[in-house]
Amino acid sequence: MKSRAVGPGRRRLLLLLLLLLLPVLRAAYVRGAQGSRRYTPDWQSLDARPLPDWFDKAKFGVFVHWGVFSVPAWGSEWFWWHWKGEGLPQYEQFMSDNYPPGFSYADFGPQFTARFFHPEAWTDLFQAAGAKYVVLTTKHHEGFTNWPSPVSWNWNSKDVGPHRDLVGELGKALRKRNIRYGLYHSLLEWFHPLYLLDKKNGFKTQYFVRAKTMPELYDLVNRYEPDLLWSDGEWECPDTYWNATAFLAWLYNDSPVKDQVVVNDRWGQNTSCHHGGYYNCQDKFKPEILPDHKWEMCTSIDKASWGFRRNMVMGDIASDSEIISELVQTVSLGGNYLLNIGPTKDGLIVPIFQERLLAVGKWLSINGEAIYASKPWRIQLERNTTSVWYTSRGTAVYAIFLHWPENGVLNLVSPVTTSTTQITMLGIQKDLKWSTDPEEGLLIYLPQLPLFTLPVEFGWTIKLTGVH
Repeated sequence: MKSRAVGPGRRRLLLLLLLLLLPVLRAAYVRGAQGSRRYTPDWQSLDARPLPDWFDKAKFGVFVHWGVFSVPAWGSEWFWWHWKGEGLPQYEQFMSDNYPPGFSYADFGPQFTARFFHPEAWTDLFQAAGAKYVVLTTKHHEGFTNWPSPVSWNWNSKDVGPHRDLVGELGKALRKRNIRYGLYHSLLEWFHPLYLLDKKNGFKTQYFVRAKTMPELYDLVNRYEPDLLWSDGEWECPDTYWNATAFLAWLYNDSPVKDQVVVNDRWGQNTSCHHGGYYNCQDKFKPEILPDHKWEMCTSIDKASWGFRRNMVMGDIASDSEIISELVQTVSLGGNYLLNIGPTKDGLIVPIFQERLLAVGKWLSINGEAIYASKPWRIQLERNTTSVWYTSRGTAVYAIFLHWPENGVLNLVSPVTTSTTQITMLGIQKDLKWSTDPEEGLLIYLPQLPLFTLPVEFGWTIKLTGVH
């Protein structure tokens, strides 16, 4: 059979086809390269991993501090350390006043009953609060695990107290409602003999890490497949002691959650605000300007404690307006807002915590469009007659003002109007009237309604389209 030469016309056609296919082939190659990327156990490689986008879209989560510390329920969740680690007189007095001589911290374990813990009811509340993710303490610094950890014999929720897998039960209820599940885990344990031995050895040995910390982390990931790992208890040792980078390389490369899992930055005394996934920096972190890295503010409805306290008073409780202000400020500056509650030893969420969560949910039901999946705008804060925080989503800009102007006119200087500008208030059907002034900027005439008839009582959102 004779071979046929390819003519110039056919060559040109093949060349044109190849040029048209090049972008498609290049995109397929990039997708394949990203999908097969292997992270190495060093911060340069691990920090380069893109943060799964569900986390930035979520914006609002609920933190739950629950453990044996919920039994004394006094002072804070650091009760054991304040009592035995520091020997604070008020804690010693509390014990002598309320418990028999010789009563140990381990004796609190059987009283952690979780008798009224109904995970479906908790999840109903979290959903009504507008939370897109929930983070539960699987183990705090006391070392008690809220799941049947294979390396925490007789100091876990299956052997002692509830005789239930609390981590597993809550996870099942959350997944039914498509709420993301985060697991808080403390690396250190104050009084574990192996941790104390490593500390005595200047953390040159890793008996505790190999026998306790790492087996538990791998077990949590493989057993519950969390969307988020919220690490804590890192501050006494460098990340090399904790074997943090080796664990994270496995998490990102080979774990069952490698594509969607998100982690924070508490993986060693040198990593907070520098390495990991998103940054917590310190508790209740509140930057003044827009950070260049995704971050989260964690804070508590009870300002004095993360765990439930029987001696809590109303003056310690954040108000609805304080919470909503912090949520707005955090999201405007590109952060997520993780709001904590502490259930009782019985598994009840006390009414004041429920009330605060439901207030956030009510506010988000009207203003959530300006919060969920939003991005920071070119200006975050404008202080005029009232404080205004901006967010954006697609082509829309949202101006959230925290105090109603006395004259009923909201004055904004940052947005520049165009011939297509439209201005509305979330929760109100009609467009708002507006005008521009060379000196004062944009003047928005707010609805002339009694404040109590407005859709929300605090933190109103103006939606602007056709502005830049």
